[in-house]
Amino acid sequence: MPQKTGSVPKRKTSKRDIKHGKNVVSRKNKTIPISVFGNVMKQFDAAAKKLNTDSSVLEFIKIPRRSTIANLPVKMDDGSFKMFKAYRVQHSIARGPAKGGIRFHPNVNLDEVQALASWMTWKCAVVNIPFGGAKGGVVCDPFKLSNGELERLTRRYVADMMNLFGPDDDVPAPDVGTGPQIMAWFMDTYSMRENHSVPAVVTGKPITLGGSLGRSEATGRGVMISTREAAKYIKLDLSRSTAAVQGFGNVGSISAKLLHELGVKFLYVADVHGAIYNPKGIDIKKLIKYVEKEKTIIGFPDSKTVKSDSVLTAPVDIVIPAALENQITEKNAPNIKCKIIAEGANGPTTPEADKILDKKKILVIPDILCNAGGVTVSYFEWVQNRIGYFWTEEEVNRRLEEKMVMAFSDVLNMALKNKTSLRIGAFMLAITRVVEVVHLRGIYS
Repeated sequence: MPQKTGSVPKRKTSKRDIKHGKNVVSRKNKTIPISVFGNVMKQFDAAAKKLNTDSSVLEFIKIPRRSTIANLPVKMDDGSFKMFKAYRVQHSIARGPAKGGIRFHPNVNLDEVQALASWMTWKCAVVNIPFGGAKGGVVCDPFKLSNGELERLTRRYVADMMNLFGPDDDVPAPDVGTGPQIMAWFMDTYSMRENHSVPAVVTGKPITLGGSLGRSEATGRGVMISTREAAKYIKLDLSRSTAAVQGFGNVGSISAKLLHELGVKFLYVADVHGAIYNPKGIDIKKLIKYVEKEKTIIGFPDSKTVKSDSVLTAPVDIVIPAALENQITEKNAPNIKCKIIAEGANGPTTPEADKILDKKKILVIPDILCNAGGVTVSYFEWVQNRIGYFWTEEEVNRRLEEKMVMAFSDVLNMALKNKTSLRIGAFMLAITRVVEVVHLRGIYS
């Protein structure tokens, strides 16, 4: 059964929480983790109130349809066996196969996976691609596992949840802590059971195994397109604007690189190790090369180390939170000074913070729109696998541009029509599209 909203155990804040970005809130001198699934429910409810929709249908599409938990025995390199807790949540299959990544991270839990699966449903609906939402995760630190241990863990995950997956059922993809190699092992494990190659069972694969050109940059490119369209709307000249990015993995670095190419000057950059600042601007392309070698942004030439929490509240035009959930809360939202927040991460802003930002007239490009470039090109990859014909990178980027620009326009129009934020507008648009399909299909009982 899905975990009840808000049913989170009370406990003290740990250093591990801070290191991995798990925010907490204080309640009468006690600290409890912020429920990301609870946040999604609040976002959904706020949008649903503005729609004239049957409440029973809303309840049907609100809650995840299936949550699977497994304990995976994996043989370690020293010959011992270790148990890993694993999850796969399918939120919706109303609009098509469930779609969503697999996360390998020490803080993976059911609350987080249910939230991420829910966001995937609404994200796919916002960009109008024929998928539902899903998400998976394994509680582990992939950086502490050998290549062989990672492979055995991946294959065991697929084997134990094999009946959930399929090109017409549930199509995973990479997420935090996973990548093309893990998707290759996933595809191979599934294909061995089917006795033939099934590339469409997973996306984010290496190019030589049926991956799509343009996929590695897709999420960051989507953030760039969304930010560019938002800047047009508020009449912000990107060539004269400044920015800060929190998180310098694939999404953060690509977003920053593409916006830097449009003339945006990045003054602040943060990663898991800390943050750097240069009032004259940071050369993002050189920083990417530096990180490839040093595995951190710290020590980058011509930069000054600053406090990590200063990045989100920096005096810049654009802030890109591209790390983990719950980074912008009611605690730091009053101090945010930017004009645009472009959510590269999933769920970086809490509902309480949203209210503060809305009053401050800060334009928040919601995650289910802003970072939807990844799932959009994943859809393109799935299509290419099904038809057996592959597009050029230019064609992929052109199609992504069309989808993202149209999605931004649709969300903006919904928000303006209903005099609400882009986030609520995006949820209203997504809910409307899912409800329409549910009414057409009916509910089997």
